Amino acid sequence: VEQEDIVTPFNIAAGEKGVDYERLIHQFGCQNVTQDHIARFEALTGQKAHRLLRRGIYFAHRDLDVILNTYEQKKPFYLYTGRGPSSAALHLGHLIPFIFNKWLQDVFDVPLVVQITDDEKYLYRPELSLEEITKFARENIRDIIACGFDIEKTFIFQDTHYIQHLYPNFIKMQKHITVNQINGCFGFDGSDNVGKVAYPPLQAVPAFSNSFPHIFGSRTDIPCLIPDAIDQDPYFRMTRDVAPRIHYLKPAVLHAKFFPALQGLQTKMSASEDITAVFLTDTPKQIEKKIKSYAFSGGGRSLQEHRENGANLDVDVPFQYLTFLLEDDDRLEEIRTKYGSGEMLTSEVKKDLITLLKDFIAEHQRKRAEVTEEMIDEFMRPRPLKMPYS
Repeated sequence: VEQEDIVTPFNIAAGEKGVDYERLIHQFGCQNVTQDHIARFEALTGQKAHRLLRRGIYFAHRDLDVILNTYEQKKPFYLYTGRGPSSAALHLGHLIPFIFNKWLQDVFDVPLVVQITDDEKYLYRPELSLEEITKFARENIRDIIACGFDIEKTFIFQDTHYIQHLYPNFIKMQKHITVNQINGCFGFDGSDNVGKVAYPPLQAVPAFSNSFPHIFGSRTDIPCLIPDAIDQDPYFRMTRDVAPRIHYLKPAVLHAKFFPALQGLQTKMSASEDITAVFLTDTPKQIEKKIKSYAFSGGGRSLQEHRENGANLDVDVPFQYLTFLLEDDDRLEEIRTKYGSGEMLTSEVKKDLITLLKDFIAEHQRKRAEVTEEMIDEFMRPRPLKMPYS
């Protein structure tokens, strides 16, 4: 019997071929991102769709059309994403939503709010102290800023620092959700600490524009788009269910597939297991060793088998990473054809990936080194942000 995938905000487990995303769309009740959506992105922005969009990595949505209509009507909207600071170093998988949000911010010229959920990590990770998480948060914010966000259009906030602005909407959400609903949605039971049960509505409230009075004043009519990984869907299903009952707009959501662990598509990269992930702090030697030693290959078990049958690209981790990170469509298609037919070897594909990753991470480390303490403080200071339409 085929085992069903486990996809929750706390656990990802699937078979060798990875998560069955079509089944997940049906299970969660979202919709596919279509070629029509991608064409509309390009028509409205005048820009080629981002590789993560055109290659189907951002693949599912709720109310994406509402956001595209809003932009077409020259009305404001904003972006919302987040990061749970569970480690000092980010890995490549953590960076994917920030790469995509940076592109969205640029092409739509809209504000972005970034929630740093230090409270969540303290409540859900018993081994971590609040002091450790506070240090991690600062380091993570440095990495986020290094992605190139516009300081005039980006506000980064840490829950424990900004809670006074979130709290009114937080308790409105809490009042309209029962403990049974939270337990059913997130799988808690009577043994979990009470903070875990109380937390989920706090991840909802940045989706309401009046949670940011310094940006939007008291307005509640500004829609929000949340680009995230699909394991976050339970939070925003809950948000969309409650929003109309407290007279707020439902947020739109754009879901991504997972960036797989080095060992295969059965799970996503983990910050707590070094050999599953390529970290943004890794040296060129570490990158090379991880890809050569640990990146799961879909190539044949022998040279003869590989030449005859080609690689299984659906399970090949180096090819999957190139799909996420290689900008050149023609080169990716060449690798797909040659590697898939057996003409290209795993060692050649890994060599391409190692070169790309070394350059990519070196550039990120260079930009990160330029982020000052003063820049971090300014990104986190509550202040008005630039908006194209009011």
